[in-house]
Amino acid sequence: KFISYGKQWLDDEEIQSVINVLDSDFLTQGPIVEQFEQDICNYTGSKYCIAVSNGTAALHISVSALNIEQGMEGITTPNTFLATPNSMLYNDIHPIFADINPKTYNISIESIKEKITSNTRLIMPVHFAGQPCKMDQIQKIAKNNDLYIIEDAAHAIGSKYSDGSRVGNCKFSDITIFSFHPVKTMTTGEGGAITTNDKELYEKLKRLRDHGINRLNDSAKPWLYEMIDLGFNYRLTDMQAALGLVQLKKLDYFIRRRREIVSIYNESFNDVENITIPYESDNIESAFHLYVLLINFGSLRICRGDLINQLKSKGIGTQVHYIPIYLQPYYKNKFNLKSIHYKNSNSYYNKTLSIPLYPKMTNDDVRYVINSIISI
Repeated sequence: KFISYGKQWLDDEEIQSVINVLDSDFLTQGPIVEQFEQDICNYTGSKYCIAVSNGTAALHISVSALNIEQGMEGITTPNTFLATPNSMLYNDIHPIFADINPKTYNISIESIKEKITSNTRLIMPVHFAGQPCKMDQIQKIAKNNDLYIIEDAAHAIGSKYSDGSRVGNCKFSDITIFSFHPVKTMTTGEGGAITTNDKELYEKLKRLRDHGINRLNDSAKPWLYEMIDLGFNYRLTDMQAALGLVQLKKLDYFIRRRREIVSIYNESFNDVENITIPYESDNIESAFHLYVLLINFGSLRICRGDLINQLKSKGIGTQVHYIPIYLQPYYKNKFNLKSIHYKNSNSYYNKTLSIPLYPKMTNDDVRYVINSIISI
């Protein structure tokens, strides 16, 4: 078998939940989506939730809902997937990249402060690999500068802040988004969700998800609706939500199993020369969407590409998370970005490798991955 870097866990319960929807009156957005949204609120502690078609859609309309003037700036991390800064460009906002913390690989608090200008309107921290950013400090910066905060928690459903509360409760932010892609901690196939505690934002996000439409509920003219905003078709289906409802019930188990595997990895790699294991900040609890090793390839007789290929030949999949945004041709050319301005991100990128981590891995799988890496 092939041990990929990430993989979903589905069994008969998920399959039956989708079959039940197929036998019902609703296939697209219906009562199961509403139930899924309520369960996410109950799990995270947020007041409102909007389920959407994917995490990118969640980011897109979250930025749109804030009504930030065109040409203004938003600060985020270069250590993320393209969807994060792209969501700003979709809304004619200029993404500005702060460097990362060399221990957590999350956005650096000091670098955020350095990047703020009179045009800054938004901070978009990314909880990389599941580890929450220092949101209390980011919130303080935002309040002092009258900035919005959107938490990109695509990796972090189920993660906990230092006070023990769950990511997504929006106590530190205006909006939080999640992704439910199959390699994430839980899945709806494709899908995403937005949480907020602001009723006005919630109502606008619901409209933006559905073409910007407001249903009038006029008993004399029950067909009437009005387009209030320029919205999109970003709805989630009941079939996907049914899958999500079952996955959400299993989420705490998924996280426990992930952390068990992480403990085995940490114990095995901790004293291996030229390998650095992930750092987890005090008092927080990461859901560990990813397990990222830093490997000092400069001191080894093997480059990263050769290691990836040799592991693949042994049936082990790996990945690099991420190629820094400032190295992508579109961003590099459009914004004249220079890698010399991102010392910590450069160092991280040159060493990083994500190795397999998902709940269905057996302990034998884990040991096989460990032994293969160390032997190579």
